[in-house]
Order: sequence, then C-alpha cells, then structure tokens
Amino acid sequence: MTKYVIAYFALAVLGFVAADVSHLPIVQQQNAAAAAPQAGNAPVTEACLGCICEAMSECKLGTQCEGGVCGLFRLTWSYWADAGKPTLAGELPTSETAYANCANDPLCAATAVQGYMSKYGNKDCNGDGKIDCRDYMNTHYLGGYNCVGQLPPIQGGRFEQCLKQLGI
Repeated sequence: MTKYVIAYFALAVLGFVAADVSHLPIVQQQNAAAAAPQAGNAPVTEACLGCICEAMSECKLGTQCEGGVCGLFRLTWSYWADAGKPTLAGELPTSETAYANCANDPLCAATAVQGYMSKYGNKDCNGDGKIDCRDYMNTHYLGGYNCVGQLPPIQGGRFEQCLKQLGI
C-alpha cells in the first residue's frame, strides 16, 4: 500500500473525503488495484475496508459500543476473537478492555477485519465466480460460516453507493 492509499482511507474514516477525486491518477491507480486482493495477510483492499466501514456506521468517527457491537465496523466480541484478538500497542488480549479499545480504534478495528477475512473471507458468497469486496462485505455482515444472502437495505445501499463512487 502506498502512503497515499493509507492516507485516503484515514481521511475517509475521519469523514474528510467529500469531493469527487476519481479523475486523479492516484485514485485511478487505487481503483484499478482495488479489484485484486492485497499481498500478505491483508486480503481486503483499503478501498473495500472504507466501503465496509461506510456500510456499517457511515464511518462516523467516535462511534462507540452499543448493543453488543463496537466501533466503525460494528464488531462483536466473537468477531474480534475470531480475528485473532488484535489489540492496541501494549495491551494484552486478555485485558477486560482489549476488545472495546480495539473495536473503537479505526486502525485496530481494520486490523481485526483483515484478520477475520484471512480466516473466513475465502468464499464466493454471491456466486459470481470470484472473491471480491462484495463477498467480504457479506462475510463481515452475515458471518464467516454463512455469508450467502442479502444485506439489509440500509447497509447494502450504503455499501453499493460507496463501491459506485469509488468505481469498484
């Protein structure tokens, strides 16, 4: 990942991306790369992470825990545990606050999503013959064992609108 893509995701998470920048070369390069999984242990592209975030919470910074889910990606404790229990620097996964602290931190929560997808994101949930961002969204929302199905209209609509805006 280039520092530009990481900065774009950080700005999107913070809610500062409001202009149409699709004509810029760096965004066009990012969009071309968005269709392919990233190397290493990060199967989900930054652009896809941004759309999952948008679908789940509209990427409202400061989203906390409510009703058993936490943070921008609305993670449950079991999702976080399945993701490998990532933590903020220096915090032990056994700490009573580790889950909430990670889920409420945008970068740690994104690490959890990547960990979850490394474990469960190898399914073609929509049957289109490829594993892509739509499959990751279904896995994120519907779960790693049964990702086949429709997303609720609110989350599905936000997600599709985000993909459209990014040209994915």
